[in-house]
Amino acid sequence: MELTTRRERILRTIVSEYVATGSPVASKIVSLTDVRVSPATIRNDVTSLEEEGYVTRPHASAGAVPTDRAYRFYVESIGHDVQLPIADQLLIAGVCHDAGEELDTRLRLIATLLAHFVHNAALVTQPKATRASLRHLHIVSLQDTLALLILVLCEPAVVRQRTISLPAPLSQDELTELSNRLGTRFAGMTVDELSAEIGNAGDDRELVLQIVDMMRAEDRPELGRAYLEGLHLVLSQPEFAKSARTLTLLRMIERDDWLETALGPDAIEAGVRVIIGQENRDEALQDLSLVIGNYGLSGRSRGVIGVVGPKRMDYTRAISSVNYLASLLSESLGDSVH
Repeated sequence: MELTTRRERILRTIVSEYVATGSPVASKIVSLTDVRVSPATIRNDVTSLEEEGYVTRPHASAGAVPTDRAYRFYVESIGHDVQLPIADQLLIAGVCHDAGEELDTRLRLIATLLAHFVHNAALVTQPKATRASLRHLHIVSLQDTLALLILVLCEPAVVRQRTISLPAPLSQDELTELSNRLGTRFAGMTVDELSAEIGNAGDDRELVLQIVDMMRAEDRPELGRAYLEGLHLVLSQPEFAKSARTLTLLRMIERDDWLETALGPDAIEAGVRVIIGQENRDEALQDLSLVIGNYGLSGRSRGVIGVVGPKRMDYTRAISSVNYLASLLSESLGDSVH
């Protein structure tokens, strides 16, 4: 059943008030806002909202508490393109400008800044190539028919290596000549472009298959190293002061792959994603909401920036802050390659 305009307004007010105070919202409180109807009418509408799964009440005479469904309605009513006020943009831009050019330093500072800006935990991952390309390759002799294949990939630069078997014994000079020949031929190619060359590789086919396999592994939608700041801001809030899930949450984020697990196969997708409560894949996150955006250079490298906090978070500030910092980081990466 669709909500009436008045019930939508009441529901938005309940969510806003609960986000601000953390206390169940009484009908009298709603009546003091711009919802200009009597407390009795509001009580009837809140009863309907409860029946439709938007709010819960500890008991019949208690105030209303938003459910995950209410937060989802609220977020959709805000939209994902909300912009941060200009004064806040200027403040953030000034701090980021003073961070220096070192990427690790900049990302750590941005995570800290975002955490204190939204009063919740914030994370930023290092940018990772969305489509790695080959810069150099080297083949180093280990034994008669055993060699080390080393690939240098770019955007951003990473080195990967693998032990391979050779069809026949080759000297280091012969392996160096082979490295130079293939390196010159395949320089700058992506995994798809290299795959198209397999049929024309002749005697080098098995080696090219190994290169393709290593590059395809690098193209998996994994995330770069994550910087997480401000977790204490989440754990100090009333929702977590006595929560049995706090220890579970702490254990989960100690895992290196916790973010990939939380975000799933769409870890890096366009726009801002808001994942609320039970929508989270991992049970340890189901008392939380995630506001996740991405930044980077289209078709080259992408990273993730986001906010992690209780479902009772200021979604407008979180979404607008993530939007702005994502655009700032994208511009910064663009400047660094020119």
